[in-house]
Amino acid sequence: MSGITLALSKGRIFEETLPLLKAAGIEVTEDPETSRKLILGTSRADVRVVLVRATDVPTYVQNGGADAGVAGLDVLLEHGGANLYQPLDLRIARCRMSVAVRDDFDYASAVRQGSRIRVATKYTSIARQHFSDKGVHVDLIKLYGSMELAPLTGLADAIVDLVSTGKTLKANKLVEVERIMDISSRLVVNQAALKLKREPLRALIEAFSSAIPE
Repeated sequence: MSGITLALSKGRIFEETLPLLKAAGIEVTEDPETSRKLILGTSRADVRVVLVRATDVPTYVQNGGADAGVAGLDVLLEHGGANLYQPLDLRIARCRMSVAVRDDFDYASAVRQGSRIRVATKYTSIARQHFSDKGVHVDLIKLYGSMELAPLTGLADAIVDLVSTGKTLKANKLVEVERIMDISSRLVVNQAALKLKREPLRALIEAFSSAIPE
């Protein structure tokens, strides 16, 4: 197929990518929340959007299921974006990766004493690297659902998770004790597609670049 296939995930990334697409003269013709289709057409016959799980975007782009995609830095670090061309930080879907604990847990003291801390997260690679760099001993517990529950039930002492407003933490009597990194979404491009579809992809990258929010 000579056109461009763009991999996006539903939700915040999809919504915040729409203005960038519009700047490139591309409008998605269907609403992913109401349509059951997983491949959406656009106002341009040569561009289509495939809807995949956020964690699958790098896999689709890397293996040629899509020519380009939009993925959060958290996903790229956790699931591997090493072989992908990452031309732009789109500065959308911004949040931060943080360590949080119950408000009655003395995290600083536990770290100082060299205690072994139990940490629940779905971002095990990022968490392992962070605590290793700090020289803190941790037991990582992989979870997929509500992280906030882990410290409340005694499953873990701390969590590593994405934080946007901090309201969910506060509602569950958790406090942010460390900011690991700022997160935003990147445009990722398949290396082979960049050679085979150079002109249309370059045009897309340039249009996105000019529309990136400050």
